[in-house]
Parts: sequence; structure tokens; C-alpha cells
Amino acid sequence: MLAPSCGDKIDAGVILSLAGVLCALEVPNDNSVTSVKQCKATAINIVTSSIFCFPRVQVEFYVNENTFKERLKLFFIKNQRSSLRIRLFNFSLKVLTCVLYIVRVLLDHPEEGIGCWGCSKQNYSSSPSSNEINWAPILWVNRSLSLWGIQVTVALISFLETMLLTYLSYKGNIWEQIFRISFILEMINTVPFIVTIFWAPLRNLFIPVFLNCWLAKHALENMINDLHRAIQRTQSAMFNQVSILICTLLCLVFTGACGIQHLERAGDNLSFFNSLYFCIVTFSTVGFGDVTPHIWPSQLLVVIMICVALVVLPLQFEELVYLWMERQKSGGNYSRHRAQTEKHVVLCVSSLKIDLLMDFLNEFYAHPRLQDYYVVILCPTEMDLQVRRVLQIPLWSQRVIYLQGSALKDQDLMRAKMDDAEACFILSSRNEVDRTAADHQTILRAWAVKDFAPNCPLYVQILKPENKFHVKFADHVVCEEEFKYAMLALNCICPSTSTLITLLVHTSRGQEGQQSPEQWQRMYGRCSGNEVYHIKLSDSKFFGEYEGKSFTYASFHAHKKYGVCLIGAKREDNKSILLNPGPRYIMVGSDTCFYINITKEENSAFIFKEEEKQKRQGLTSGGIISGPSRLPVHSIIASMGTVAMDLQNAECHPSSGTTLTLPTENGAGRRPSIGPVLEIADTAAVLPCDLLSDQSEDEANPSDDESLPTPEYVKGYPPNSPYIGSSPTLCHLLSVKASFCCLRLDRGCRHNSFEDAKAYGFKNKLIIVSAEMAGNGLYNFIVPLRAYYRPRKELNPIVLLLDNPPDNHFLEAICCFPMVYFMAGSIDNLDNLLQCGIIYADNLVVVDKESTMSAEEDYMADAKTIVNVQTMFRLFPSLSIVTELTHPSNMRFMQFRAKDCYSLALSKLEKKEREKGSNLAFMFRLPFAAGRVFSISMLDTLLYQSFVKDYMIPIARLLLGLDTTPGSGYLCAMKITEDDLWIRTYGRLFQKLCSSSAEIPVGIYRTELHLFSTSESQISINVECEDAKDMKDHWGGKSQRVSTSSDQSEHPLLRRKSFQWARRLSRRGYKHTSKADEKINQQRQNLYHRTERQELSELVKNRMKHLGLPTTGYDEMNDHQNTLSYVLINPPPDTRLELNDFVYLIRSDPLANVQNASNSLKNKSCRLFLSSEEAKNETEL
Repeated sequence: MLAPSCGDKIDAGVILSLAGVLCALEVPNDNSVTSVKQCKATAINIVTSSIFCFPRVQVEFYVNENTFKERLKLFFIKNQRSSLRIRLFNFSLKVLTCVLYIVRVLLDHPEEGIGCWGCSKQNYSSSPSSNEINWAPILWVNRSLSLWGIQVTVALISFLETMLLTYLSYKGNIWEQIFRISFILEMINTVPFIVTIFWAPLRNLFIPVFLNCWLAKHALENMINDLHRAIQRTQSAMFNQVSILICTLLCLVFTGACGIQHLERAGDNLSFFNSLYFCIVTFSTVGFGDVTPHIWPSQLLVVIMICVALVVLPLQFEELVYLWMERQKSGGNYSRHRAQTEKHVVLCVSSLKIDLLMDFLNEFYAHPRLQDYYVVILCPTEMDLQVRRVLQIPLWSQRVIYLQGSALKDQDLMRAKMDDAEACFILSSRNEVDRTAADHQTILRAWAVKDFAPNCPLYVQILKPENKFHVKFADHVVCEEEFKYAMLALNCICPSTSTLITLLVHTSRGQEGQQSPEQWQRMYGRCSGNEVYHIKLSDSKFFGEYEGKSFTYASFHAHKKYGVCLIGAKREDNKSILLNPGPRYIMVGSDTCFYINITKEENSAFIFKEEEKQKRQGLTSGGIISGPSRLPVHSIIASMGTVAMDLQNAECHPSSGTTLTLPTENGAGRRPSIGPVLEIADTAAVLPCDLLSDQSEDEANPSDDESLPTPEYVKGYPPNSPYIGSSPTLCHLLSVKASFCCLRLDRGCRHNSFEDAKAYGFKNKLIIVSAEMAGNGLYNFIVPLRAYYRPRKELNPIVLLLDNPPDNHFLEAICCFPMVYFMAGSIDNLDNLLQCGIIYADNLVVVDKESTMSAEEDYMADAKTIVNVQTMFRLFPSLSIVTELTHPSNMRFMQFRAKDCYSLALSKLEKKEREKGSNLAFMFRLPFAAGRVFSISMLDTLLYQSFVKDYMIPIARLLLGLDTTPGSGYLCAMKITEDDLWIRTYGRLFQKLCSSSAEIPVGIYRTELHLFSTSESQISINVECEDAKDMKDHWGGKSQRVSTSSDQSEHPLLRRKSFQWARRLSRRGYKHTSKADEKINQQRQNLYHRTERQELSELVKNRMKHLGLPTTGYDEMNDHQNTLSYVLINPPPDTRLELNDFVYLIRSDPLANVQNASNSLKNKSCRLFLSSEEAKNETEL
């Protein structure tokens, strides 16, 4: 069947119709399916050939490579592996020619006669006194037939190879190929041998074959380059340059030795060894002079070789030094052999600062298991001078390797041997102005490392919480803003939580401050060595005996017996860690126990000593204690008391959990008793109050002001999360979301007319947060303060003092929380502080501003924040100010006192601890010890510790309230009041809490009065207090503060007497003055004797009057600057409790006890008597 031609214009529809008709005609009668398909195919071919009428042309590609020349070029030059073999063969030929030359020299004896091939041999021995040179020994040599045959064969092969490579590399300029040095040398060493094939007399002609050493050097360089290309491995240029330098030296020495030896055949006939000795001595500039050339040709050759060496070698050394310096900057490579035999981790950072480096190294190598690890630092910037000096210290130079490169380049990741690394730490640059851009760089690094080495564990640090989900695949992720805001929030309700967490995540042996004369420093330093460890219950000596017992029972008795604090557990089949799961949790042998102690159990020794004191008192085996005592004395005292249980008080009474009720005395003269901790506790008796319903609180505490509307609170999960990845937390919420206009504190709206904090009439003190902008991390500040387990009546109003107004997205996230307000302003403005209610606040949180984190001088980034906080410290002395700083070293400027000798002593103590190698040298600074200052860089160690302790990040998140695991407890604090001092010791408090409310104490926050060095302001205040009565009679009841010089401050008694004498003189003089003069003099004296504190007070009151605010609240503010506070983590059981101590508690989850509360109450009566009898037998001494 013929298709239409290209020239015919046939409509497509007509073609299709024609094809259908043809198909119908050709179909056989059987109408088989196969025939139909063939017909359709024929029709399609007709249509296709009609529409696309252009003929098909087959195109062949790369036809130029099919020629004979291109194939030869591919084999000899382009192909890496074949060209490598060719160059190796060429190198072998050149080395063989040099070896044959040495063989010919050793076999040649010119004294036996020399001449052309086939001629008679003549002896041309020269006399030393003759000045004429006989050139015959230089022109002719003795060469045997076999040696000649081998040399001719090698020369012929070399000549053919050279001509072939010249032909293949020809690019149109023949003279460029001919005048190459390698081509000229090749012709000199091969053409004479080929000529001797046709002219036999020239077979003994001297040919400088030793010049082939330079051709061998050239072939070796090309061979190394081809080798690197063939194996796809980038070797450093340093190796190539070193090999070139060595080859150059060898070629110079070999050429000089061979040339001098041959030329001296006409002189003293030096041996080859003597010539080699002379060249080495000459090139090394030693010059003994025992072997010297005697004829001018050899002397001329020495001059030429020295000139060549003076030109070539300096150039080679200069290139080598340059490459060495560049390698020092880039860091070279991490050896593949070392990566396979040694363990290493990789640290990826944008810019490496000395503080970051030392924090990482000190914390990483603090663990004994990591002493043999190498640390490879991969950083795109050049090494800093300070970092270079530190890495040159022998302690780090053998274990730390710095590589300059990018994590986004596979080449640099290969240099760091990322695929063989044990872990990769990727840290963000927190000093960047744009923290979002810094996070983006971190995310790309994490993706690049995961793509290159998918099996390498990743430890990633992210700044912004909204970027956290991009690196969710990492093994461990620490979001800086999440931890920062949650820690600052807990600081407001649990004092010094930041110090508590910081000490827990730092590695220490508890030896800081042990040489100090101060008792609090020794105790504080010893308790700072406590860390979190883990062990399997069945393998533990601490907890193994409590298998089958309740968690509360195991925690109390382990603390009483060993001094360890059991805080959590984890089932073998469950990945979630539970903090204080409560008395219903029964310990199983496969459980993993998490505890706080000075060191882990594997490094502890157990010594049980017999109590000699009790033996001296005549106690027999049937007495109170028999055999070796397993309990220390303070534990025995803690367990003493009556075992009678008050059945009336076994019920659950609503309470806030912040105080301990004094037990009623059952008889006259009996001291209060503490109930025992039961093995299988009666949970109905230890249930805390039901925090899910606060009806009792509402009924017991009606609103003082009935005119103020009382909002309705509900418990639920926040409906709007500002970012992806936030953990859902049950919180106190408003039943109806607040309007955005109602969230503005300083402006009224149509819903209310309040314009300041005083108008709202808050019952509780305010919490003010000063930040630059309302970031998503600020959401984590609000959630812990509105968690469901916080009693409703203890909720503090939260005021956000923001430099920039928040956007609607953030307001939508916080409008569901009760008593959360914002205000546009800054802590620089006193009016803004007064409007937001700072005189009604208990806590002011100052968050470091992102715009000030980068400065020309690194440590000046905190300058503005420090000065502003110092101003507020002077204006509002009783206010608890919690400040975040960029650099931990700047915390010494917080609450700065210029003439405070005690702060100077603490500075010296810090230097001593730093010289001893302490990781916590800053811990004795009073603001840090009191929890008043915090730097997020202190939490970098949390990520580093996760390499050894993979449970540290989950435990820290549970403690801070960032995660809420069902059945896991939470961190809170209770204050020791006068009604609680009957408990006396921390061990007895542990027992009281475990037996009554199933709470686990973990530490104490203690505040002590301390007499600081007397400064001028201090003396003026003391004089004012002591002489108030005397001055009141004359100055109309207004007390005045008098400042003195530093010399008088050393003798306050003398100063007080002088003031009394001055007052008596002034009273005598005033009798003769008029009333007007007295008034003017009084004003002058008031202004003259006015102290700085009075000036600040008047300034604040004037501003408050200008804003229309009452000054009564400010008058009630007292100066509490003569106190110091510190944290004691897991103190010994015999530690005495003091008034106003705050005890850190891990309270069990109230939701875990609600489900089975009814069942527990039903079985209470039948188990109570049995439990009481068992406890009585256990605690009876």
C-alpha cells in the first residue's frame, strides 16, 4: 500500500477515513483479533507518513573519537587508568637507563685503555703536573656488547614512545613540541644509541644517559597526578610539592655526581662513590675539602650545578612554605587510617570562638570514656589567633584537628571523614544579628551531613523554635529559645531554676570552693558536683533491693541509705522517661533508674562499718542495732518517731502544696511525728489535691472587689500554637478568648477602661518580661506559668514589655491564656516601667536583645543590658531581676558594687578555680548563685552531654515543662515557714514529703543574711536608722542620711559620736536665728545630706505623680541587698532546714492519680491496718 507523497495536501480527516476504508477491505473473513490489530497498525502508519512527511535521518555522535589518532590519544593520554600505566612504564624505563649507566661506570676501567668500538685500546693516564687535558677519556668509554644491546633497546623504545606522544599532543605548532626541555633531553639520550646501530665505531661513545633522571622526575609528577585522578581522591598539594622537592634534590645530586665522576676521568679518576660524597658535602654547605675536582671542566660543572641549585631550590622551598602556610590555615585532612583505627567526632560551626571551643572541649573530655576520642573541627572561617594558641597546647594539640571547610561540600566532609565519625555536632552562631538566617545555615549543614553520612548521629542546636521541625530527623535537637524562656519562667515561681539546671548539666567533681573559708561556698561547691546518672535496676546496688516496691519507697530509702536521689524511671518496653511516677509505680528489675548523685554507681565503693559508739554504750546483739550497721546515724534519727497514723487526716484535703501541716500531738509532751513511707503505699492517703477542679479555691477565696468581673477559667489545651513542633500542655485557659484590644495593658478599650496595672487590682504580684520582640519562643514563657498543675489562686499576671508591638499571629496564640497582657515600651524608659506596674511586680525578666548580640567587641554585646539592669537595681532594690546575658563572663558586672571587698574576694576565688581547670569557675558569683543572671551558652553543655547521656535532653525538657508525658511529674518549689521548722533536717523532710504527698525533693534554695563590706552608702543608712529619734525632734520627723568619707567609714562609732556633737552645736546656734533662716538652712541641709537612694526615690515618686499613679506601693519597697542566695542540689540528709528555704520538689502527675482514685478509696480501710503494722515493724529501733 502506497502512502501519499509529501507534496500532496491531504486533509487529516480524509486520511483517517481512507485508512478506515482500507482497513475494512483488508480484514479477512474470520475477523480475528490479530488481523484487526494489523489493520490498525497499517492505518496508523499511513496517517503518520502522511502528516510527518519529512524523511528520518539517523545521527551519530562523537564520530571524531572513532579515528585512529583519537583512539590512540584516548589510550595514551585521556583515559586515566591506561595513561597511568603508560607513565609508570615510562618512569621504569628512565630509572632503568640510570641504573644501566651506574653499571657501566662500575664496570668501566679507563686505566686498561679506551678507544672507539673495534679500535686498539690506548692508555691515556694523565700526570698531575700536566696542565693539558686529555679529552679521550671523556669522549670514549668501555661498553660491553650486552650492555650496549640493552641500552640501545631501551633507547629505541623510549624514542618511539616520545615520537608517538609528540604526535598525539600536536596542536598545530611543531616548534613548541620540539623545543620542550623533555623532548630535547629525550633526543640527546636516545638518538646517539640509534645511530650506533648503523655505525659501529660509535658504540663506545659517551652518552650522558644520567640526564634521564630528570625525565624520570617529570614522569613521576605526571604519574602522581594520574594516580589521584584514577582513584578519585584529592590528595593535598603539600604531598606533591614535597615529592617534587625531594626528586629535585636527588636529581641535582645524581647529575652532579655522574658529571664530576665522568669529567674527572681525565683528572684524578674519582670513583662514583667519591663523587657522590663530594656532591652531598657541597650541597649541604659543609665542604670538608678532602675530595675536590682537579680539572677545569669538572670545576665548571660544579659552578653550574651550584648556580642551578641556588635558583631551583629556593623556588621549590618557597612553594613548599606557601603550601605549608595554606595547609595550616585550612587544616589539612583527617587520616583515613586514623579514622578507621581511632574514634572521632566532628564539630561544625559557622565561626569558632575561644569560649565556645573551651566549653566544648572541657565538657566533652570531662567524661573518662571519651579520653581517646579525636575532635575534628570543620569551620568555614580561618582559625582565630586565640584558637590557634589554645590548639597548640599539648593537651589539645594531639586530640583536636582544625579543618577549614564547609559542611555543604562533600570534599570537605570527606576530609573530615564524616562517614566514619561517631557523632556530628552542628552548632548555630548565636551572635548573628539575623538569627533566622543562622538557623537556615544550620539546617543546610544538617541536611548536607545527613545526605553524605546517613548513619552518623546528629546533635543539632537550633535558635528559633519555628525552625526545629526542619531537623526533626536529628538524633538530638536543642532549641535555644525554648529552653531559655521556659527556664526564665520557672525562675519566677521556683527561684534559681536556671542555676539548678545549669549545675545539673555541667560535669563537676564537687571540688570547687573546698579550700574557701566560707561555709556556704564549701557546701555549695560540694553539692554542685551532683549530676544525673542512670542504671538498670537489676544491676544496681543502690536500687536493686527495692524491686517490687513502690517508686516513692525506693526513692526515700535510697536517699536515706546511700544519699542518692532517685528522680525517675523508664520501663524497658517504653521510651518515655517518667519523673516521679508516684507511689503506684512498682519497680521492676528491667527498669532504668535515673538518679542524682556526685558520681555514678559504677565508680562508687560501698563500705559498711560497725558502729563503735553504740558498742561502747553496751548495746548487745539483741538491742537496738545488731551486727554491722547498714544505716548512718542521721538516717536512724530521720526514721524515728511514732508509727501511729492519723486516720482522720488520711483524706485528701485541698491545699496548694507549698506548706507542710504540723501534725496534731496525740499526747502531752510528745513531739510531732512523721509517718513512714510504705512499700506499697496507700495511694488514697498520699494523693495530692485534685488540681483539675478548683471549686474549693473559688469558694474559699471569694473576690475582694465584687465590682471587678471575675473571668471564668477552664482547663484545656491551647487552641493555637505559634509554631510547628510545640508540645501540647494542659493549661488554665479562658472560657472565651480575650479580644486583642483587651490584651493591651496601657490602653483602655470598649470592654474595659483600665490604663495601668494598678487599675486592674491584681491579687498576686506581677511578672514582667522585657523583650525586643514577641518571638515564638516567648510562648514557652507563658505555658509553664499557666500549666494545669499550677493552683489557680497562685497564677501571677504576666506583662510583656516589648520594644516592638506583637503581630496578630502571636496575639492569637496568647489570647486564650488568663491574665496575659502586653505593652509597647522599653526598660530604658522609667515611665514605661511604672505604667506596666513594676512597683507591683515580684519578678522582672530581662531577655537579651537580638540586635545587641553582635558588637565590634564581642564582650560588649551585653553593655546596654547590664547598665539598664543596674539602673533598675538602684531604682527598685527589692525587685527580683532575672537577666539573660550573651557572654557568661559578663555576669560579674551584675549588681556591681565598686567598693565591695567581698565581690573582689569572689573574683579571686573564681580565678583560682579557673586555674585548677574547673568548668564552673563562675558559679560563686552572687548573681549566678542566686539565679539572678543566666546565659543560654551555659546550656551548650546539655547538647555535649547527650553524646554520653542520651537521656539528659528529655529530662531537662520534663523538668522545665517543655514536654508533658502522661504519668510524669513536674518541678515546683515549697517554702519553709516557721510552722515547718519542726521537721528539722532535710532527711526528715524527704520522709515527710514521700509519706504524705509522694513528692521527691531534689534540692534547697537558701537565702542568708550576709554583712558585706561597709561602703559610704551603707554607713549613711546605718547612721540614719540609729539617729532617727534624735534627728526627728529637730528636723520635724524627717530622717536624714549623711555620707562620710572612706576613712570615717572604718570607725562608725567615732563617726556617730561626731554627728551627735555636731547636732548639739547646731541646736545651740539655732536658738538665735530667725524662723526664715531656719527654714532656708533646713532646705540647704536636706539637699546637702540627701543620699543617692533618696534622690532615686524622689525621682521615681515624681514620675509616678506625673503619670497619676499612687506612690504607696513604692514606699513599701525595702532594700534587700545584704543577702546572698545559693542552690544545694541533693544535700546530705542531716542538712538543717532554715527559715525561708525553698525546697525543689518533683511532684507526681495529678492526672495519673485521678483514674484509680475511687478504687483506692474503696480498698483503703482493708489495707490501712496491715500497712501500719508493717511500717511499725520497719521503723521500730
